[in-house]
Amino acid sequence: MAATIKDIAKETGLGLATISSYLNGGNVREKNRQKIEAAIEELHFEVNEVARGLKTNKTKMVGIIIPELNNIFCAEIITEVEDILRAHGYATMICDCRTDAKREEEAVDFLNKRRVDGLILMPSSSSGKYLRTFMSKSKPVILLDRKFQDLECDSVLVDNSGAAKDAVRRLIQAGHEKIGIIAGPEDLFTAEERLAGYREGLKEAGIKQQESLVIRKSYTIAGGAAGMQALIEQNPDMTAVLASNYELTVGAVIEANELGIRVPEQLSFIGFDNLEFAKACVPKLSIVTQPTKEIGRQVAENMLQKLEGNAPLDERNHIKLKTGFVEGRTIRNVGK
Repeated sequence: MAATIKDIAKETGLGLATISSYLNGGNVREKNRQKIEAAIEELHFEVNEVARGLKTNKTKMVGIIIPELNNIFCAEIITEVEDILRAHGYATMICDCRTDAKREEEAVDFLNKRRVDGLILMPSSSSGKYLRTFMSKSKPVILLDRKFQDLECDSVLVDNSGAAKDAVRRLIQAGHEKIGIIAGPEDLFTAEERLAGYREGLKEAGIKQQESLVIRKSYTIAGGAAGMQALIEQNPDMTAVLASNYELTVGAVIEANELGIRVPEQLSFIGFDNLEFAKACVPKLSIVTQPTKEIGRQVAENMLQKLEGNAPLDERNHIKLKTGFVEGRTIRNVGK
C-alpha cells in the first residue's frame, strides 16, 4: 500500500501542517526538512499530483502550442523553456497545430480542459479571440515570436523588422539593387515585420521597390522552393535574394541547386536561422540568426514570475531581443 502523509508524520513525529508546507514548497526548519526527506526516501512516498492539483487548483503543468514540431527554431526554444520549467517543478504539455488556426483553437480548448496553469503559444493566426476563455480564469498567456492584432498578451519577440533591414543593407553595400525577398504569409506577425524591414531598407537607400521582387509563401520548405522559382522566372535581372525564415531558406537553397544556379556567382543569398544548416551548405550561407536560447529563457522566466505571483497577471510584459548575423560566402560584391 502506498505511503501517505500520515505515515510521514508518524515516522518523523512532525505535524501534518509542517509536512504539508514542505510538500507544497513552503518554508520549514532545516532539521525538519531533513527528517521529512529521510522519511520520504525510507517510505518510498510519492506525491499524488492529481489530488494536490484538485486541492490547490494548480496542476504544475504549462501548455505549449507551436505551429510545427519539426521546426528547428521552435524546437530549440521549447527545449530551453522545458528545462527551466522542469527545474522549478513544472511539467509541460506540447501541442503541434500544423500551422492550422483551427487546430490551434482546439489545442487551447484541450489544454484548458486539462487545467494547465499557463499557456505559451506561437500563434498561427492573427486573432486571439479563442484565448479569452482561458485568460478569464486569471491564467498567464505568453506569446512567442508573434503578437495578436486584437488581444493584448505578454510576448517575447525579436527585432524582425531590424533584422530584415540589416540584411538588405548588407546586400546594398555589396552593390545589389535588384533584391528579391521570399516573404511569409499575409497577416502573420513575423512575416509582416520582416517584409516591412525589407521595404524600409530599400527606401532608405533610395532604391525603388518592385512588387515582382516580393513573393509571399507559407513558412514551409515547399514554399521556399516555389518562391525562389517564381522570383527567378519573374526577375531575370535579379542579383540577390533574402529568404525570411528557416524553412523558406532551405527550400530556396534546394531550388537554386535544382535550377543549377551558382551562389554567389550568379545570385547572392541571405537566409534565416540554423547555423548548422548554414555550415553544411557549400558555399557556407550568410544568415540572420535569432537568439533561441535567450528567447526560451525569457519566456520561461516570465511564465514563472506570473505563476508564482511575483508579477501581476494584468501587467503586460513585452520583450524584444536583437538578432545576429553570421557572415558566410553567399554575398558577392557586384560594385556600383
